[in-house]
Amino acid sequence: MEKSQSAVRKAETIRTVVRKEGREFPIEGFCDPKFAPVREAFETNYRVEEEVGSCASVVVDGAPVVDLWGGFKDEACTKPWERDTIVCVMSVTKGVAAITFNSLLDRGLVELDAPVAKYWPEFAQAGKEKLPVRYILDHRAGLPIITEDLPRGSIFDWKAMTGALARQKPLWEPGTKAGYHVENQGFLLGEITRRVTGKTLPVVYTEEIGRPLGLDFQIGGLSEADQARCAEVIPNYKGTLLSAVIDAPQSMLAQTWKTWPEGTHGQVINSPQWRTAEISSGNGHGAARAIARLYGAMARGGEVDGIRILSEAAVKQMTTEQHNMVEVMMGRSYHQALGVLLNSPPIVWMGPNPKAFGHHGVGGSLGMGDREAKLGFCYAVNRWHPLPDNGPRARRLIEAIYRCL
Repeated sequence: MEKSQSAVRKAETIRTVVRKEGREFPIEGFCDPKFAPVREAFETNYRVEEEVGSCASVVVDGAPVVDLWGGFKDEACTKPWERDTIVCVMSVTKGVAAITFNSLLDRGLVELDAPVAKYWPEFAQAGKEKLPVRYILDHRAGLPIITEDLPRGSIFDWKAMTGALARQKPLWEPGTKAGYHVENQGFLLGEITRRVTGKTLPVVYTEEIGRPLGLDFQIGGLSEADQARCAEVIPNYKGTLLSAVIDAPQSMLAQTWKTWPEGTHGQVINSPQWRTAEISSGNGHGAARAIARLYGAMARGGEVDGIRILSEAAVKQMTTEQHNMVEVMMGRSYHQALGVLLNSPPIVWMGPNPKAFGHHGVGGSLGMGDREAKLGFCYAVNRWHPLPDNGPRARRLIEAIYRCL
C-alpha cells in the first residue's frame, strides 16, 4: 500500500450512493472542498454513462486532493469497489513502462539513438542492424505485429515473442511511418531492459519507482491475494481497437490478437495467466491514486516528497514531441513523445494544456500529468466504453479539474 504522502489538504470524506434505474452505486473516498466539481463529475458518470465501477485521483503539487472510488468490481454488480480494489488499466501501462525505461536513459544505461542491437545482439537481423532505441519508444520501428505464425497463447511466452521480433523484418522502413505497437512495445522495451540490467522491466519499475513511492500498482506478477482484489474487466468490442477482430479480420490491427489464446478478450484479461505475465504494454493493475501520484511526480520535474524518479532533464526529454504522424494501425493522429503521448485531441484529450502528457488505455482509462499545473491525474475503469478515444467519462473529470485549478 502507499507510504505516507504529502500532507492531504483538508478534505471531505465521501460516502454516498448514486441511484440509477433501480440500482444503487456506492461512492466513497475524499475530496478537497475546492475540488467538489470533480466529485460531482465522478458521480455524474454513474448517472448518465454506462459506468459499473471506477476510481479517480487528482494530485496537485505532490498533494492528493481527490481520491474517489465507486460502483462495483463485477459486471453483475454484486461486489462493491473498495479502496484497495485494483483494475487492469490496459495501455495506461505503457506510460508507466515509459517512465521506467526513461529512467534507464537518465542513468546512462541506454542511449536513445544507439542501435537496439547494441544491447540485444540477436535483434540485428532482417535489416534491423541500425534501428535505434528511439523508434521503439515512439512506435516508428515497423514491428507493430508478429508476422511469424506463432502458436495461440504465445503472448504468454516471452522467448517466443522476443525471438520472433528479433527475427522479423520491419513492415516499413523504420522512422518513415508510425504504427501503434499495441503489445509489442512492451516486449521490445522489456528485452532491452533485461539485457541491460539483468532484471525484467516490471522488477526495475518496482524497485526503482513503485516501492520508493509506495504505489499500489504492478505490471504483471500479481499474487493470489492481489488477484482477489482485482475488478473484473468488462470489454467492449464495438468502437474499440478490438472491433477489427469482427469488422476487419484480415487487417493488420486484427493480427495483433493472433498470439492471444483462444477465448474472448474478457476471459483472457481476467485470467490468472494475464495477471501474472510480463506484458509491460498492457497488463498493469493498480489503483488510480498510484498512477496519479506517479504523474504528479513527473509534473514536479521528476520528484515528490524528496524522492526523485527522473531528473528534470529526463522529464523534459521524455515529454518532447518526436512526431505527429497518423499511425497506420487505427488511423489516429498522435503527438508522440518518448513512450508517452502529448495532448492529442480528439483521440487522447488531456485538458487545455497542449503540453500535457500521459497515456490512455482501451475502454476509457487514462493517466496524465501537466507540468504547468503540477497536476497528476488518473481515471481507471472496468467497463469499457464503445469508443476509440478517451470518451466522455474521463473528459468530464478533466474539465472539472481544470475549472478548479
